[in-house]
Amino acid sequence: MQKILSGNEVKSLDQQYVAGEGICSYQLMERAARVFCAWFVQEVPMEKPVSIYCGTGNNGGDGLAIARILNQAGYRVHVGLIGDPDSGSSDFRQNLQVLPERVSLDSWEKCPSGQVIVDAIFGVGINRPLGGDYQSLVQELNARAALKISVDMPSGLPSDGPAEGDVFRADYTVSFQFPKLSLLAPEHAVFTGKLVVKSIGIDRGYFESFDSRRFFYSGEALETLHKTFPNSSHKGDFGRIILAGGSYGKMGSIGLSTRAALRTGSGLVFCKVPACGVDILQTSIPEAMVLPPGGETEVGGSLETEGIDAVGMGPGLGKGKGAVELVHELLRRYTGPAVLDADAINILGDHPEWLSFLHAKVVLTPHLKEFERLTGIEAKNHFHRMDLARDFVVKYGCVLVLKGAYTLISFPDGQQVFNNSGSVHMATGGSGDVLTGILTSFLGQGYSMKNAVLCGVFHHGHAGELAGSQFGRGTLASDILEKIPESFRHFGIV
Repeated sequence: MQKILSGNEVKSLDQQYVAGEGICSYQLMERAARVFCAWFVQEVPMEKPVSIYCGTGNNGGDGLAIARILNQAGYRVHVGLIGDPDSGSSDFRQNLQVLPERVSLDSWEKCPSGQVIVDAIFGVGINRPLGGDYQSLVQELNARAALKISVDMPSGLPSDGPAEGDVFRADYTVSFQFPKLSLLAPEHAVFTGKLVVKSIGIDRGYFESFDSRRFFYSGEALETLHKTFPNSSHKGDFGRIILAGGSYGKMGSIGLSTRAALRTGSGLVFCKVPACGVDILQTSIPEAMVLPPGGETEVGGSLETEGIDAVGMGPGLGKGKGAVELVHELLRRYTGPAVLDADAINILGDHPEWLSFLHAKVVLTPHLKEFERLTGIEAKNHFHRMDLARDFVVKYGCVLVLKGAYTLISFPDGQQVFNNSGSVHMATGGSGDVLTGILTSFLGQGYSMKNAVLCGVFHHGHAGELAGSQFGRGTLASDILEKIPESFRHFGIV
């Protein structure tokens, strides 16, 4: 996992790295520019003219280096400068000196608009809203029709806090080494566009002196988080789980969770559903077993957990009397691994006195609104929400998976992990039910809490990417769960 640093710590990291490796900051800037350009030439046809707008700090130095390299690669490049170049950073001035004469260089007002606009005006150092010419330039660029790409950060966006005033609206943001925290906030997606994170070779050992407890996970060494099973294994070794949920008209939810658990590798899946859903599940998922129902249209009755390795509860559950009693029973009596989703979380939010029943083997998987119902607090922004999530799990000792773009996983030791898998095409009904099945399956197979959640969330997102690449906007939750085995194979999981 890659540690996420604050904007103020980035300069210190760079200084430590160049000193430790015996290189200069200009060489590190050159490396970043070449990494950017390697990505750029894969994405942008050479016939498209490129306009690069550069400030006079190090972000502008990146832009000048990018202009030189793209020009050498055959692109038509125009550079528009804003600010006094004589007072620019030393690396900016050095890159300005070596900029080839064939690169068109002018003030930002005179720079012709290309079909591609590269924003290299401000990087991580900005800490106040844009004003003056900078604000005017960003407003003008936002109004233009072009492919827009930001270098490291969209200009005007603080690296560690909410946006104020005008911010460059990028289609892509190419961030170096790790994403800055602000790029992961859902409300900033309109500025960030598609986030691309590229390593510039800084060894993770240089991050050790920084005490950040927030990480970015892109599937590194994913195979080491998975359990292996001997050839002599039988179905009992792969876990006995219960999935509880479903109600009249909402049996699809628990069906998706059940199929997802089976596709994830569960040996035995028992379903606790109302009587109206028994025939539906027995017919549509013959591999699943249905427990005696306790209610006609909503789940009810008791939950026998003897010999069960994990329980998942919530998809399609409803909030009737039987459902409330079932959630209370699970929290009060069951001490094994459990996943609470959807209505189970909403019921818990209605009974905050039950929060004391939470423990280290419970995973809660709310989306943003469910999290507000759970805490009773309307977050001011995602930065506030991150802190609320951390404080919640530290207080109650559970694990919380806050679903959305860059799903945030919070562990009771205070560590928070942003997941870097997924696709906009996963924004479809039932996607969260699939995650419930995946997580419950991994827990039932005997994975540690941390490994189960990291593997589950990442594979869920990666299966969504695979489904989205095939079906696009037509992606269904059932398409996602059918891609789980392919996600396993992609990472060498057998």
